[in-house]
Amino acid sequence: MATKLYQLKTFSCPSCIAKIEKMLMKTKGIRSAEVLFNSSRVRVSFEEKEVESQEIKNLIEKLGYQVIGEK
Repeated sequence: MATKLYQLKTFSCPSCIAKIEKMLMKTKGIRSAEVLFNSSRVRVSFEEKEVESQEIKNLIEKLGYQVIGEK
């Protein structure tokens, strides 16, 4: 299992948290997803054999949030 931290462009709506977390948790291979609102980051734990980091990044961006980095 891997854990990545995705840095997003700053967002200002608390409802964004639920939207991102809900979408990620529906994705096969993702075990946990947590939006860190104050730092505009998303921490995701996932099975690398089931979903790739790039796919997770694409899912976040598909919702309209720009990913500007990952660790």
